[in-house]
Amino acid sequence: VLFRSGKINDALITIKYGSPSVKGRQIWGKLVPYNEVWRAGANEATTFETDKELTIEGMKLPAGKYSFFIIPNETESIIIFNNEAKQWGAYKYKDKNDQLRVTVKQQITSSPVEKLTYTITENGIVISWDNWNIPIAIK
Repeated sequence: VLFRSGKINDALITIKYGSPSVKGRQIWGKLVPYNEVWRAGANEATTFETDKELTIEGMKLPAGKYSFFIIPNETESIIIFNNEAKQWGAYKYKDKNDQLRVTVKQQITSSPVEKLTYTITENGIVISWDNWNIPIAIK
């Protein structure tokens, strides 16, 4: 289990996730199917915690701890912050517990990333794995 912590403005963000490797597999659309909820990591559901209210892609997310899911497709990804923070994978995921959903466009990169990585920047977070970067704007 990996932890990423950082500040965006004055909010402390902590992301906890399992980091799977590509290992020669086709990731997007195959290992991670399109149009299905993915736990955005390995094993336990990824968690996203903030100590202050954030604006994510223009929408408010209250301070708290959330499970974090992604529904990818060929051109964009739905990012989900779910109020049930303690979950194993996405097996018991219930959309009625969603606090916030935003849609972002992933970027195809020419330098693939072997292990799933979350990076916190001053402008938000970027999820990188295989040949995708998924940027999420946070203020």
